[in-house]
Amino acid sequence: MPLSKKLGAEFIGTFWLVLGGCGSAVLAARFPEIGIGLVGVALAFGLTVVTMAYAVGHISGGHFNPAITVGLFAGGRAPAGELLPYILAQLAGAIVAVLVLYVIASGKEGFDLAAGFASNGYGEHSPGGYSLVACLVSELVLTAGFLFVIMGVTDTRAPSGFAPLAIGLTLTLIHLISIPVTNTSVNPARSTGPALLVGGWALAQLWLFWLAPILGGIIGGVAHRWLAAPAPVVAADAD
Repeated sequence: MPLSKKLGAEFIGTFWLVLGGCGSAVLAARFPEIGIGLVGVALAFGLTVVTMAYAVGHISGGHFNPAITVGLFAGGRAPAGELLPYILAQLAGAIVAVLVLYVIASGKEGFDLAAGFASNGYGEHSPGGYSLVACLVSELVLTAGFLFVIMGVTDTRAPSGFAPLAIGLTLTLIHLISIPVTNTSVNPARSTGPALLVGGWALAQLWLFWLAPILGGIIGGVAHRWLAAPAPVVAADAD
């Protein structure tokens, strides 16, 4: 598959993930008295991965996440030459998605970026007031687990055809656990898009949502590579 098509798939997939996931948080979580809430937002993130993994996973592997790309490289599933292009395509997709979301959200009277715009944060900007250490551990461990699942379900010895469902459900579970902690990142591109618009504290805290997910992805990839006996693999479909 030409690299240009792989990058196009990563752009579209990440765009859909950020628009669907962050869009559900910004537009629908509290609408107006009874919104979709935490469970609805968690499901929305999982559904974006399921749908796009089936739609374009066979083209690019369906990473949609710099931490997944780096983790798959650490796990022996992604070539070094695709790391930077994939990450740039993912960032571009996330940024375009939040711009589209901003146009939609700002069409309502009273809209204010200061409300957070689905940004990730720690300390006083954590939804539940969790500390920096708690947020770092949450993001690192959950991303490691996410990568571990991705590596496992995309092995040729796993049941075929179900990888996107397992990956999407894992991302849903991760959000159910950690929305109160960090608003859930496990994806540096997803964190970067909203932070660029919100600025200020969101940009100042963005470093954590690059460092922890990428370290977690590496740990998960290396752990599964060590655990699993060598076997042929299929392209990874992931967030």
